[in-house]
Amino acid sequence: MDKIPLTRVGYTALDSELKQLKSVERPAVIRAIAEAREHGDLSENAEYHAAREKQSFIEGRVKELEGILSLAEVIDPASLSGNIKFGATVTIVDEDTDEEKTYQIVGEPEADIESGKLNLKSPLSRALIGKEEGDSVEVRTPGGEKAYEIVTVKFV
Repeated sequence: MDKIPLTRVGYTALDSELKQLKSVERPAVIRAIAEAREHGDLSENAEYHAAREKQSFIEGRVKELEGILSLAEVIDPASLSGNIKFGATVTIVDEDTDEEKTYQIVGEPEADIESGKLNLKSPLSRALIGKEEGDSVEVRTPGGEKAYEIVTVKFV
């Protein structure tokens, strides 16, 4: 299997979520299932079915997180420099609208566009990789071609 690149912050967040699921959520749902069983007929017991559904979600997420963390390669962006690569925090300007945005290029499990964490495999990330401050990039988006100028590149 391929290694999954993660920042230290991303690894810590996923590890914390796993510990929360195992030590808090899992025992709570087990108690909820036991309580619901005490209410009798399970075929018409909505509490029981809801608790079992939640248990299924928790167990699936635990397996997913364990898989990600076992394949994780933690990369410290502060130890990097040079052209844009994984971990870089990049400020770009849309050449048409002059709208400025800042993104950090991160691994897929920690990506969250709303908080400025851009998936390493996204079209924008792939266009930015290897470029440097002052370069322009063209990105094919569902809405058509977009052109961006790279304003700053930092490794924090």
